[in-house]
Amino acid sequence: MSGLFHRRILSMLLPLPLAFCASAQAQNVVKIATIANGDMTIMQQMSGEFEKAHPDIKLEWHVMDDGELRKQVLSDMNSGQANFDVITVGTYEAPLWGKKGWLQPLNNLPADYNVDDLLKPIRSALSWNGTLYALPFYGESSMTYYRKDLFAAKHLTMPVNPTWDDMKSYAATLTDKSQGVYGLCLRGLAGWGDNVAFITTMANAYGAEWFDQDWHPRLDSDEWRAVLTDYVQMMHDYGPPDAKSNSFGQNLKLFSQGKCAMWIDSTVAAGMVINPQISRVADKVGFAPAPTAISTNGSHWLWAWALAVPQHASHKDQAQQFITWATSQAYIQDVAKTVGWGAIPPGSRYSSYAQVKYQKLAPYAEGVKQAVETATPETPTLYPVPYQGVQYVSIPGFDQMGDAVGKNISDLLEGKKTIDETLNANQQIVTTIYAATVQAN
Repeated sequence: MSGLFHRRILSMLLPLPLAFCASAQAQNVVKIATIANGDMTIMQQMSGEFEKAHPDIKLEWHVMDDGELRKQVLSDMNSGQANFDVITVGTYEAPLWGKKGWLQPLNNLPADYNVDDLLKPIRSALSWNGTLYALPFYGESSMTYYRKDLFAAKHLTMPVNPTWDDMKSYAATLTDKSQGVYGLCLRGLAGWGDNVAFITTMANAYGAEWFDQDWHPRLDSDEWRAVLTDYVQMMHDYGPPDAKSNSFGQNLKLFSQGKCAMWIDSTVAAGMVINPQISRVADKVGFAPAPTAISTNGSHWLWAWALAVPQHASHKDQAQQFITWATSQAYIQDVAKTVGWGAIPPGSRYSSYAQVKYQKLAPYAEGVKQAVETATPETPTLYPVPYQGVQYVSIPGFDQMGDAVGKNISDLLEGKKTIDETLNANQQIVTTIYAATVQAN
């Protein structure tokens, strides 16, 4: 996700063009705002096939990092401008913006697109009131990666369904800082798509929640205290140095270099950690579900990067033709033929997981599919709550709440705040932002 959730390592293998600008004389120039990651790089490299099949359409790419993309696209949506014909959005934005009328409804897709082939949780997460507002380029959940050789050396066995108590116990046994091996690598970088995305899944498993049934913030509860206490203890005792700066990319590098005994993060890393061109421990990696505690609800996240058409886009029909092509079964087959099955966009279509070649190449495939299918965005917590979303709360303003909470947790990790100060600060900032958001809407 968001940060959450990215396959940037592929961009090291496939050079990322800053922009591919078509001729200004083109009949229809479709402007695409997208994210700088490996999957989108492959899409750009293959998009010449789309232009050959649609000679009246030229594509103009605007490639940005996560933060800049969200900033520019949100600015356009708020102002009603149409600087882009295709925008890249996540499962957080799609239903909220669909409800606001900012996105073109996608209820007239061609029959051969096969909407029912899209993984149902992903399809639902990109819909509002039963209508799709974005098409998934790839989907993801979260899972546990672990070193089978280190487990065997300590006579440990990873359970079929590990718990957070298991994680703490195994991390204590496996940590050997003198050898540069850390028991557990987790996200520490502040942000609603970084440390907060991860910690919220942990909080859900512990029985914590962001709001109660009456929309009262619950960030200072005993459950949240237990979550943050365990998180900080694990990061300090079993994590790598400077863990507060680590997000997906940093932890991927650490795990691939053999420095993490366990790592809990996005399922999109699965193909990378077993790739010997990238990972020194490619033949030593095991896969397990994300940990649970007193609840399985919300213990693993759900995210997708998806393509949408703004309601005020200049070339809506041509834009929809492009996003239909870029998220189709045919496109996935073309990527498999051209680049390889290991490079296909994961987590979007059932048909991908039915491919025998993909199953043989990807021992993790069934685990990823199961993680996506069993994510519970509609019931994210142990007790009923009025919101949806696993690693985020699907309401306007959560991005601001999450960023502020993430900063406070980062301060706690650094010792700049006590646990009481962090809980109180989180409760206060969420209360303030939520009240302002309700008033504004």
